[in-house]
Amino acid sequence: MSNKAPRGVRLVITLIGKRNAGKSSLINAICGQDVSIVSDSPGTTTDPVAKHYELLPLGPVTFYDTAGLDDTGEVGELRIKATNKVLMRTDLALIVVGEVGLTDYEVELINKVSELEIPYLVVFNKNDLCEPLEDDMDYCRQRGIPYYKTSVLESCSIDELKEAIITLAPEEMKREPVLAGDLFSEGDWVVCVVPIDLAAPKGRLILPQVQVLREILDCDAVGVTVKEREIEETLSSMKRDPALVITDSQVVMSVAGDVPDEIPLTTFSTLYARYKGDLPSLVQGAMAIDSLQDGDTILMGEACSHHPVADDIGKVKIPRWIRQYTGKELNFVMYSGHDFPEDLERFKLIIHCGACMLNRSEMLRRIKECQRSGVPVTNYGVAISKVQGVLDRVISPFNL
Repeated sequence: MSNKAPRGVRLVITLIGKRNAGKSSLINAICGQDVSIVSDSPGTTTDPVAKHYELLPLGPVTFYDTAGLDDTGEVGELRIKATNKVLMRTDLALIVVGEVGLTDYEVELINKVSELEIPYLVVFNKNDLCEPLEDDMDYCRQRGIPYYKTSVLESCSIDELKEAIITLAPEEMKREPVLAGDLFSEGDWVVCVVPIDLAAPKGRLILPQVQVLREILDCDAVGVTVKEREIEETLSSMKRDPALVITDSQVVMSVAGDVPDEIPLTTFSTLYARYKGDLPSLVQGAMAIDSLQDGDTILMGEACSHHPVADDIGKVKIPRWIRQYTGKELNFVMYSGHDFPEDLERFKLIIHCGACMLNRSEMLRRIKECQRSGVPVTNYGVAISKVQGVLDRVISPFNL
């Protein structure tokens, strides 16, 4: 069951530390199976290894075993770079310390994850070889850093470590996340507008639509799903107004014209801007569209790679709508996948996808990265609503 959970809703737990600190042995012990190759030779783990696991009561998580961040040489640099990319989407980090104890290297790691605002704990591993130094444990105690002593060979404290991970997990991962369930009540009607065009996946709905429909059912409300051409007739045939209309952003302008002002209206992407990111920041970022100038470069960021269709939303539609709205000659650069550009300063605006394939920590970290670089950031749906002139209406249900 945990293998089928969407990647974007998993808690990501990453093990980091020196080569041969016992990270691979530790992840094997936590998961109760051989996930990573174990060897006495330093640097056995080359690229990050992912293991899906059901860690109750948190639910589905992904453990990442990473290459040692003290790796050397040209290939070592590539391995370190791959590990750092995993850190950017990490919810919780385990800093694994070998028999040598805490060194300047581990202190640097502690500072690094602290700067990234990643919850973490220190694992003094290989206790079968030696007990951690009292000075090292004092270092953690004085700074309020949780630490645990483990021995994989002796199966020592593995269960306690799992409990510590559960305790340290972000509060939002311990409670059921809300997409739209706070915007309607039991017995209410909710209308979902789902256009079926070339971009729609064959034989299925996209993840945000599926999640919203499931949430409607979980809240004991009534979900009605229609295409954009059917919304006006659907509303007129209903005996009472729906509590909410949720539409795909690509048709938000036409749907807004068909839905009376007194009926709350928003978009799937706006819900995701709140669910996966920081809606006020993304709304503020959309305001930067008004100040774009000729020659400015805009980054279009997508969390997953897909084969573009003729009228692709990120490559074609949004750039066209923004050029029409601003009347400016603008440059658009597409960036897909988990990697994020390191030279964000060269962009005047970043427009990110809905992030359905990212977890919330990674999306929030990307937003913070943009803010540190002084670059406004928004998402597809919020940007579309802005240039279509309906942004105030689609964010009104959230009382920002």
